[in-house]
Amino acid sequence: MSTRSSLLSDGRTNAAVAWALVGVLALTAGENLLDADILWAGFAVAAVALVAAPAALSRDWAVMAPWEVVALVALPVAVRSLATGRLLQVATYLSVAALALLLAVELDAFSGVEMTPSFAVGFVVMTTMAAAGTWAVAQWYADRLLGTAFLGAPDALMWDLVFASATGVVAGVIFEVYFHRRSPGGGSA
Repeated sequence: MSTRSSLLSDGRTNAAVAWALVGVLALTAGENLLDADILWAGFAVAAVALVAAPAALSRDWAVMAPWEVVALVALPVAVRSLATGRLLQVATYLSVAALALLLAVELDAFSGVEMTPSFAVGFVVMTTMAAAGTWAVAQWYADRLLGTAFLGAPDALMWDLVFASATGVVAGVIFEVYFHRRSPGGGSA
């Protein structure tokens, strides 16, 4: 059985809450832009686009991912805009993992792709790790090209990758728990 009906919540209440969270993401993008944090303004805009894609493609404002998943995306992105220190890093990892989680939910709910819970967990983990790895390589090349020491010690970079991977695993487990909770009969696809 497809999880389209179980993960997809197209009710008006769900859509209203999800759109309010899209507003939070848009405000966060604006705040990041005002702070000259172009990268995270772009990240927030990408999150808005990904959340709004099902409604735009179906031309129905009420076709949205479940608000709980949208909240998992909006919360770390908004917290990251206000955080400092270690909380900033944790919010960054959670933001990337939450976006991977949203992508898995939307692929499963709005396309012909059907994911088993274990594949969805792996997809979220691998997508998070791939994004973290790509970002680390981009930072390393920027450091080399510009002659800066932004990354600092190489072991700090490795710990960033470990934390990003762990966050991906947590997001994957959250998806599996969500999948079992929302699916009829306990979540077998």
